[in-house]
Amino acid sequence: MTAAQADLQAEFLELPGDVRIDRPEVSDGAALWRLAKDSEALDLNSSYSYLLWCRDFAGTSAVARTGDGRPVGFVTAYLRPDRPHTLLVWQVAVDAAHRGHGLAARMLDALLARVRSEHGVTGMETTITPGNTASERLFTSFATRHGARLERDVLFEARQFPDGPHDPEVLYRIGLPAATAAATA
Repeated sequence: MTAAQADLQAEFLELPGDVRIDRPEVSDGAALWRLAKDSEALDLNSSYSYLLWCRDFAGTSAVARTGDGRPVGFVTAYLRPDRPHTLLVWQVAVDAAHRGHGLAARMLDALLARVRSEHGVTGMETTITPGNTASERLFTSFATRHGARLERDVLFEARQFPDGPHDPEVLYRIGLPAATAAATA
């Protein structure tokens, strides 16, 4: 990692005001569901799934909360069973009042630092529908910030979705360089 990348990474881990990033708890499930619903961009899962996510995948997910404990953003992710050193980011959402301040990037960086240390993660994946400019920019800038290789390929074609019209899902595969691995471990 270059000095400039280290400075940039440190900047993203320092949060303004009273916002902090930690692991979600089951009691955050309803708030995460509301954040996803209010995003108007994410595929909304059942409220039950967000409760389960906060219970079963808290170790590989992150929540940003204000000083009073209110969630204002989240990243849900899991380790791929067939590639246990690859973190698949499922959803990222930020409350409308907190958008535009780099909170999504800060959550990703904080989560990466934690899962690298705890699980030896060497890569990250996510899927993005074409035209989701905010997510495209988030993950492209993440790769750039970490000096990482980024590959894109269609994972699921539109015709594969059985429940009506759905855009294809493009897989973003980010391979983290060894220097980044050592710096965040």
